[in-house]
Amino acid sequence: MDIKDKIVIVTGASQGIGLEASRLLAKHGAKVVLAARSIDKLKKIEKELPGSFAVAADLRNIKDIQNLMGAALKKFGRIDILINNAGQGMWSAIEQIDLGQYRSLVELNLFAPFLCMQAVIPIMRKQGGGLILNVSSMVTENYYPNLAGYSSTKYALNALSRTARVELQNDNIQVKLLRPKLVETDFGKNSAVPEPDALRDRRNPQAPPMDTAQVVAERLIGLIQSDEAEASL
Repeated sequence: MDIKDKIVIVTGASQGIGLEASRLLAKHGAKVVLAARSIDKLKKIEKELPGSFAVAADLRNIKDIQNLMGAALKKFGRIDILINNAGQGMWSAIEQIDLGQYRSLVELNLFAPFLCMQAVIPIMRKQGGGLILNVSSMVTENYYPNLAGYSSTKYALNALSRTARVELQNDNIQVKLLRPKLVETDFGKNSAVPEPDALRDRRNPQAPPMDTAQVVAERLIGLIQSDEAEASL
C-alpha cells in the first residue's frame, strides 16, 4: 500500500518502535494519529510531525479505544491503516507469574489489538478497504525461559491476525504481522516484571542480538508497502 496521504493510527506512539514508525510514516506523507496514555509526550510529538494528531488512550479501556477511532474519523474522515504496536513484556518463570499481572498483560497485548480490530474493520469495509498491521514478536518462533507470559499473548495475536487475514480478504482489508527480535528500547525496563539489565547490555557478550527501533520501523514501513503478509527481523 502506498503510504502518502494515508490516515494511520499508531498505538504505543509515544516511544520506541511506535515513535520511530510514526516519524517515518510522517516522512512518507502519512497523517498519523498518535495514540498512547501520555498526552504530554504525544503533544510534543504532534508538534514535531506535520499533520499528526494526538489522542490519549489507555488501550485496556474499551471506551478509550472507541474514542480513539471516533476522534480519528472526526478529524480525518477515514482510517486507512491501523498499527497495533502498543504492548508490554513480562520476565517471569511460569510458576512465579502473578495472575493479576498476567491478566493485565493479556488485556494490553491481546484484547487491545483485538478490540481495535473490531472497531476499525466496519470502518475499513465501508470505505472500501484498509490495512491492519499487528506487531508480534520473534519469541513466537521458539520457546524461551521466563517469557511464557509475554510470548503466549503474542502467539494468540498471531492466530488472531492470520484468521482475520482470511476472513477479510474479500473486503480488501489486508492483515499483516511483523515479528521483531529484541529491540534496543526501554521495553524491558517497562515490563510488568522487568527483564534483567544484562539481557540488553551490548557490553555483555552473551546478550542476544538487538535491532534499534529505527531498524524495526523501517521494516514495518517496508511491510506496509510490500505484498508480503508477514515479516521477521
